[in-house]
Amino acid sequence: MTRIMLFLLTNLAVVVLAGIILNLFGVGSYFDPNGDLNLQTLLIFCFVFGMAGSFVSLLLSKWMAKRATGTRLIKQPENARERWLLQTVRQLAERAGIGMPEVGIFPAAQSNAFATGWNRNRALVAVSEGLLERFDEQEVRAVLGHEIGHVANGDMLTLALIQGVVNTFVMFFARIIGYLVDRLVFRTTQGRGFGFYIVTIVAEIVLGALASMIVLWFSRRREFRADAAGAKLAGSGAMIAALQRLQAEVGVPNEMPESMAAFGISARSRKGGGLRKSGWARAFMTHPPLDERIAALRGVAR
Repeated sequence: MTRIMLFLLTNLAVVVLAGIILNLFGVGSYFDPNGDLNLQTLLIFCFVFGMAGSFVSLLLSKWMAKRATGTRLIKQPENARERWLLQTVRQLAERAGIGMPEVGIFPAAQSNAFATGWNRNRALVAVSEGLLERFDEQEVRAVLGHEIGHVANGDMLTLALIQGVVNTFVMFFARIIGYLVDRLVFRTTQGRGFGFYIVTIVAEIVLGALASMIVLWFSRRREFRADAAGAKLAGSGAMIAALQRLQAEVGVPNEMPESMAAFGISARSRKGGGLRKSGWARAFMTHPPLDERIAALRGVAR
């Protein structure tokens, strides 16, 4: 229920924001008086909706992450572990040159952590209970360095920009396909027929799935950069040890919600993962295999 409500609220915000922007630009319909597509207007329409959807999600990312994972923020540390966690994040943030993020703990048996937020100086960094229980302090510090690296590198904003551009072209080409099929197959002579809507929806699903490979490619590349940042902030040995610890926890269920998968340090499936994949399976991975990440760090270390 919570996940559905978050989805509906996000989309409502997107529609309202996009509607305001479209009115400001004077964009009402992407069909001209003759019923033909106006490609310039259509591109503006798709750009506004595509970018708005991505950036509204970015602006709501911290709130949604807290709700989706059940993260409890540490405002006043209640024990030595929480005091150490806050102090460590503060030290790493200062070294990385960013503002102090909000720090939280979320209830999950799996060892995991994530960072999110629209602004590198107003981010959220959270770790799971499982990670704090099983990792030693140096390994936790390395994981925190990895997440701080995501923030310092501006990965959330870059991901939003890429997703917005992808959204724009998916919507644009899906409507062109819908228009052509509606005209040539369903013989609609003016405006939009029933076929336009059906074909457009199907085209958006297909093109969206294919275009997501671009976003996921960037997601995999940013993990290497964040690992390098973690190694720089906490030491390459500690970062490698943390990834090896993650690699050894194949049997621990992944409790990270699917919507947060790309933001965690680990993205193993519930059936066990972290294994090397190839072909189409690899194209749809949010994270590169852990053995590749470890090998990359060892290369940097040498």
